[in-house]
Amino acid sequence: MQPNASSPHQATDDATLPHAGKRWGQLALGVVCMMSISSPQYVWALFTKPLAVALGATLAQLQVTFSILIVLQTFLAPLQGFLIERFGPKRLLSLGALLTGASWVLAANATDVMSLYLTYGLFGGIGTGIIYIGVIGLMVKWFPDRRGLAAGVAAAGYGMGAVFTTFPISIGIAQSGYQHTLVVYGIVFGAVGLLAALALQSPPRGYNPASGSVQRRELGPDTTPGAMLRSPIFWLLFVMMTMMSTSGLMVISQMGAFARDFGVADVAVFGLTALPLALTIDRITNGLTRPFFGWVSDRIGRENTMFIAFALEGVAMSAWLLTRDNAVLFVLLSGLVFFGWGEIFSLFPSTLTDTFGPRHATTNYGLLYMAQGVGSILGGPLAALLYQRTGSWTSVFAVVIAMNFATAALALALLKPVRRRYLAQHAKGVA
Repeated sequence: MQPNASSPHQATDDATLPHAGKRWGQLALGVVCMMSISSPQYVWALFTKPLAVALGATLAQLQVTFSILIVLQTFLAPLQGFLIERFGPKRLLSLGALLTGASWVLAANATDVMSLYLTYGLFGGIGTGIIYIGVIGLMVKWFPDRRGLAAGVAAAGYGMGAVFTTFPISIGIAQSGYQHTLVVYGIVFGAVGLLAALALQSPPRGYNPASGSVQRRELGPDTTPGAMLRSPIFWLLFVMMTMMSTSGLMVISQMGAFARDFGVADVAVFGLTALPLALTIDRITNGLTRPFFGWVSDRIGRENTMFIAFALEGVAMSAWLLTRDNAVLFVLLSGLVFFGWGEIFSLFPSTLTDTFGPRHATTNYGLLYMAQGVGSILGGPLAALLYQRTGSWTSVFAVVIAMNFATAALALALLKPVRRRYLAQHAKGVA
């Protein structure tokens, strides 16, 4: 079999060796960028109550803002990925940081839900999407030998960034109002993201650091976005990521609402208010799971890891629902739920790049990342409508728990054998 041009285990050009250490600095900068765009998604639940009062809006109307944020963040990702590959990461990611900060500053002056859609939703979705897809696409190129770990660490910045802001924002809303809080943190997010983005760059042509520390695996051919869209494997991954995204985004967007309905939102747990404490713990576990399961998947395989993680979320959400009136368990199990969910942002991009090669990784993942946008609609306003129709969160939880277990089963029963055949056919083709 001929050496695969995209394999991380081929001989390394000596000219690329000086850049091998630089990638860790690039990863650190990528994490900072991700942290700067984390709060618009992960602390949204803290703003729904004051916004509903100020704007006279229903929960379902407000959740459209959240869906716009995620839909634009994801549905524009293929275009954003193409532009980043065409013009380089520095300019595009700098623009993304500025738009993210501006979305909060402008949202502070929103006088109706439409204004909120155009500021927090529109600008926030475009800005966070540029940075998210740009950083993930960049890191899988800097770390061809540790894609799962690198994507996980970068995604952890997004998942954990809000751990530093959840309590301060909650306190700020209570003491100074949501408008002042949006302005202050919008400026901070924009400035921090911009400084980090200005130092990011793509690896040099032919870059391929030597590494013998990870399990060897067959890599698929470099595949163009158009060819990838014709592959059944892509659409299987898309369906799976949609179902997992729906589950997690339902919790993220609705947690403030169902915590209040369960009667635990304002209960003191370990001396702190349950809802912001749960949101803070969630950010930690949501971040830690991404490099952890990414690292695990580099060793035991992507699909095996998917099965373990997705089933874990299904079990955790089931236990969460059954003990929903216990504030202590509500806080603790919320962390376990996110430990079983956040790894989708390391497992799916690394699986996709393993399958379709690194050359078009940013654009290709942009297409898969659109599944997150579909999930935001299902888990946001549609989940809120289901709750309004049934008058109970039990039906909403039942749907997403079923999605967790179905996706876990698909990973082993369908994705694993299909991908194995695809990679074996490619190996024969280049032999």
